[in-house]
Amino acid sequence: MAAHETSNSGSKAAGPGVAGPAAATLAVRIDDGVAVVTLARPEVHNAFDEVLIAELTATLKALDADAAVRVVVLAGQGRSFCAGADLGWMQRMAGYSHAENLADAGALAAMLATLDRMGKPTIARVHGAAYGGGVGLVACCDIAVAAEEATFALSEVKLGLIPATIGPYVVAAIGARQARRYFLTAERFTAAEALRIGLVHDVVPAAAVDRRVAALIAALRAAGPRAQAEAKALVRAVSSRPVDDAVIADTVARIAAVRASAEGREGVAAFLERRPAAWSSGNGE
Repeated sequence: MAAHETSNSGSKAAGPGVAGPAAATLAVRIDDGVAVVTLARPEVHNAFDEVLIAELTATLKALDADAAVRVVVLAGQGRSFCAGADLGWMQRMAGYSHAENLADAGALAAMLATLDRMGKPTIARVHGAAYGGGVGLVACCDIAVAAEEATFALSEVKLGLIPATIGPYVVAAIGARQARRYFLTAERFTAAEALRIGLVHDVVPAAAVDRRVAALIAALRAAGPRAQAEAKALVRAVSSRPVDDAVIADTVARIAAVRASAEGREGVAAFLERRPAAWSSGNGE
């Protein structure tokens, strides 16, 4: 299948899920059901401002609504994955009114929530620096693969700020105990440490990052797309809740509904008949 691509060059949009003119801050490539969304501000280490936030939010929503897209990979151009907030944007925000700051922070929070709540599987492909909000992007993705030389920092307190909008996602990824250290010290840490505390799933040599991402994509494409969306919803529903009667009843209802779904019936039939399921050829229901 031929790839479709948008970039800051002004080319056409990347397939049916990404309508309109190309984003100024992103490069989007869709190839055989895999969408690679690349932050395209390498001159500022892919730091985000209000424009990137708005364009990334719109792009993620469009990709989530595109039935032809099975997996979304988030990456960065140049030397870094994402260095967090753009300094120029932060300087402008310092002059905003309280109401304007609320609206601006709300847009960032909405972008993070959009990434976190996508029904499609998401992979963060991390190289170079992932600082501040860049760590938030990593934490919002379902799977994170980092190059060995990648570095991370939750650097907000050095600027007299706090990692507020990214906080829920980072705490969910690394736990409150590690967050209390790294939120307070703002120290840089290595990819190996990111792996140890649960921020990333795999750390590989830089030359092997794309191979590892490709292997994960293959595994994700072998699974039912609706089942994956339901599995993500299940994690959100049961995380940090006691296993009480309400949770048990909810899980019973969820599996009963999935078993009776067209995808569930197809998956079981394919297994029993020893054949590939319909979605394995890229045809999700």
